[in-house]
Amino acid sequence: QVQLVESGGGSVLAGGSLRLSCAASGFTADTYRMGWFRQVAGNEREGVAALDSLSTPYYADSVKGRFTISRDNAKNTLYLQMSDLKPEDTAMYYCARGRPGRWRPLHEGDYVYWGQGTQVTVSS
Repeated sequence: QVQLVESGGGSVLAGGSLRLSCAASGFTADTYRMGWFRQVAGNEREGVAALDSLSTPYYADSVKGRFTISRDNAKNTLYLQMSDLKPEDTAMYYCARGRPGRWRPLHEGDYVYWGQGTQVTVSS
């Protein structure tokens, strides 16, 4: 059974950092496309960062230079290191596993399995 469990969210001041983790089970994450998304209540889910099966990273323009996506194959875990956080980064953050076939890295519809999310709140 595929399961994704996020952790590491919290409340920080603007300019601070957080590292989100996504523990995967039921499959080997290093062979799959994986992504991080975020959502503010009432808004659509936004793609933040993704890794393809070769671990090539993709980033939304809004987070380039501030966020880094990575994975630890030994731990079967995906990470999102977030630095220089801004109030507009406040959202629920989700990790997800991409589908086979056509895949757009930051497109919600190209992901099949989702975690339950972890809240990130950035105050000024």
